[in-house]
Amino acid sequence: MQISAHRFSFISAALSLIVTYVTSAIPIPLYGVYQTQDHISYLELSLSSVVYFIGAVTALVFFGRLSNFLGRKTISMLALLLAAGSTLFFLNLHSATPLILGRLSQGLACGLASTAITSWMVDHSASVRSWITPAVLSCGPMTGLTIGGLGSGFLYEYVAFPRQIGFILGLILNIICLFLLANSQETMPSKRGIAASIKPNFSLPPKTRKAYPVAACTFICTWALGGFFQAFGPTMAREQLHSQSAIAAAFVFASIMAPSSIGASIASKMTSRQAQFIGMLAFTLFVAGVLISLKYGVLSSFLLASVMAGIAQGLVLTGSIGTMVSSLNPDERANVFSVIYATSYIGAAIPTLIAGRLSEYFSLLEIASGYGLLALCGSLVVIFAKYRFKNLVEIDKV
Repeated sequence: MQISAHRFSFISAALSLIVTYVTSAIPIPLYGVYQTQDHISYLELSLSSVVYFIGAVTALVFFGRLSNFLGRKTISMLALLLAAGSTLFFLNLHSATPLILGRLSQGLACGLASTAITSWMVDHSASVRSWITPAVLSCGPMTGLTIGGLGSGFLYEYVAFPRQIGFILGLILNIICLFLLANSQETMPSKRGIAASIKPNFSLPPKTRKAYPVAACTFICTWALGGFFQAFGPTMAREQLHSQSAIAAAFVFASIMAPSSIGASIASKMTSRQAQFIGMLAFTLFVAGVLISLKYGVLSSFLLASVMAGIAQGLVLTGSIGTMVSSLNPDERANVFSVIYATSYIGAAIPTLIAGRLSEYFSLLEIASGYGLLALCGSLVVIFAKYRFKNLVEIDKV
């Protein structure tokens, strides 16, 4: 069944993807508040981030292909319902349990959104310019996290009922997006095979399979650092950069997330492989700048280095996703996005869990240095792959 691309549906899906991640970022600037006012420990805070990643991976691995059988609209609306429901856990939060349950619900929502909503966007991608779809796919989550984090920080500092108002607004945004999706055009009619779709499937089309190993390295390196900023951003603001403000914590988190859309725009002027290569090298360089700034506790240089690392992150992610998703058939898209985002979330979850454990024995700067080494390893992989690919091309020419 061939369905024409529909711009309203594309915009609705793109906004819904962003709002899902906006909702998941609202608690992050409040982690410091939960720690000081409610005595939630570093370990419990890092555990809540890990549970978020586990929820996302669970949704991706077991339900990533569900939209191929129940329809894009049904699963996309389910993702928004989970995101909306997650806000209720935070309205009267004073212990670790509702924090962990709320983050789990947000993780499930983001996992479902990462397959159903992204596939729906690609289904309607012909209605917009060619560079817009990969840009939203790679940077939509980062944009949402930025808006949610910064908005939450500002609301906490300047608005009445500071611990509740962000979640109330998040609930309203999800309801609006539900209305938009309800009036959007379905592209994947329901069919039989739901039970089989729940069985994990990590198979990839041949072209995507060749691009996956290098792309996976870049996903892990970049998302791992994002996970570190998510779990430890308020701690960095307070201990390393000497600021107690929720806004400062939000800016620390947003500094690595917000600029990714700039990198995505730059990537539109390059081939996918060029963006991947240049982006990964630049990302490693600027992560080194972040570590130096943390060592000396200079907020201005830290934010500058983080912004540049965020731009590089958008560049490398757009390039890596581009190497994997070009020329996919509609029924291949959900599974490929499941693999992409499952890899990314696992790459963020495992280092965050390790960092949470190590926080009891090592300083924040020492833990952050491990992320610098991870980025360096990613650059070495990309360099090796580039020259191997170049040699293979030259052999083919001969």
